[in-house]
Amino acid sequence: MNEDKTHTKIPFFDGHYDHWSELMENLLRANGLFGMIERGFVPHLEGTLLSDNQQALLDDARLKDHQVKNYLFQALDRSTFEQILDRSSAKVVWESLKKQYGGNEKVKKSLRNALRRDFEVLEMKRGETIESYFGRVMMVANKLRSNGEAITNSKINEKILRTLTDQFTYVVVSIEEARDIEVMTVDDLRSTLMMMNKNSIGMEKKKMTRFQRLKKGIMTEEKDVAHIDRPSTRQQWSAINATI
Repeated sequence: MNEDKTHTKIPFFDGHYDHWSELMENLLRANGLFGMIERGFVPHLEGTLLSDNQQALLDDARLKDHQVKNYLFQALDRSTFEQILDRSSAKVVWESLKKQYGGNEKVKKSLRNALRRDFEVLEMKRGETIESYFGRVMMVANKLRSNGEAITNSKINEKILRTLTDQFTYVVVSIEEARDIEVMTVDDLRSTLMMMNKNSIGMEKKKMTRFQRLKKGIMTEEKDVAHIDRPSTRQQWSAINATI
């Protein structure tokens, strides 16, 4: 069996709590363990008698708590790990990270304002691919969402269409006339732009090939006066060019 499939990849904590916590929560839920974060592990009181069933449930909960702590500890570097003084349960560790790195509402508001400015100044660069530009826009948009900003797909679509380079002008007009940007998903917009751009490049290549052939014919005629009586390629090119 492939080694990648037998070992779970733990999302490493790099200080960005909101992004990391979403990845880690998804991992724990996929393994049926997030309940240890929501409910926490509560050990029984000393001297309390437990039935066999209660003892089995307690042992299972303790095992799951250790499994979750194992995931959390693997995600932390030594410096961050040592800042967590109480590591008695997975829930306690999680809450400690949230308190230290999650940020309060004032911090998040300041971050949202900075991200809004980043979003507004985004523009497609000359020579940049559609895929690359979409990636840059979505990176900022997702950060806004993770910090509580309700940014819709239609707003992202409008932003992208408004900030593409001039070579996409006719493509933008075509999309706005044929599609409803309000209900169009970002993935739909990306695939549509890529397809239309590919078709545009194909048409330009055909025109260029046609031009190169005609240019070659003109140069040949200038050297070969024997064919002066028949319509020249230059005349053919003028007629064809008028139709392009």
